[in-house]
Amino acid sequence: MFAVDIVDIVWQQMSRQWSRNMRMFCVIIICCSQDGSETWPVRKENVVALQQAEMRMVRWMCGVKLKDKLPSKELRERLGVDDIALVLQQNRLRWYGYVLQKDDDDWVKKCIEYEVQGPRPRGRPKRTWREVVREDCQACKMNKEDAIDRCKWRKMIKDVR
Repeated sequence: MFAVDIVDIVWQQMSRQWSRNMRMFCVIIICCSQDGSETWPVRKENVVALQQAEMRMVRWMCGVKLKDKLPSKELRERLGVDDIALVLQQNRLRWYGYVLQKDDDDWVKKCIEYEVQGPRPRGRPKRTWREVVREDCQACKMNKEDAIDRCKWRKMIKDVR
């Protein structure tokens, strides 16, 4: 909460200019909220919490109250900001492509394919990063073979919307 308090104090001292607010939003909020997101095995609750926090900040920057009932999509378009769930998906796919392009004997690539041996604990297993990436690839109609061509992979990731 300390970082959020600092951001709140700094933001209050700033003027209400859009460009300054957007720079502050991009530099502090987006970067901090997505730090290391390429490797998170994201659950639905995590995405919802990030989306709620992002929309609170977007509404605040636009000077819009929740009572005004303006659609989130309209406010994002006004600021030129993408949905955080989409950005997280793009980050994961970018990292996945980077790892797939590595040599087969690279330790990072080996870690992705590693299966833990031994008995599993009771109950439903936790969602793994590999499952999240597989769902992302299915949703975007991408496969491992596409990652070999770096330019094609990047273009496919940018086209995800």
